[in-house]
Amino acid sequence: MSSCRVEICPDGPALVRGADEVIDAAGEAHPTTRPVVAVCLCGRSQRAPWCDGTHKVVTRHAPPAAVVERRDG
Repeated sequence: MSSCRVEICPDGPALVRGADEVIDAAGEAHPTTRPVVAVCLCGRSQRAPWCDGTHKVVTRHAPPAAVVERRDG
């Protein structure tokens, strides 16, 4: 069984390695097409659940926009 790893970048996104999909706050599944994806944690990305760099210009953080899920099999 392979694993999914999440690295939280200080004041930045979550770098997710090995996920099959990312589930957004509304429960919608977003398939991943890359080995590493950046998931927004500031809650202000225009491309949610993906990070668009908005965290670099905001000072207050909102709740995370997504959770990560790996399904094997």
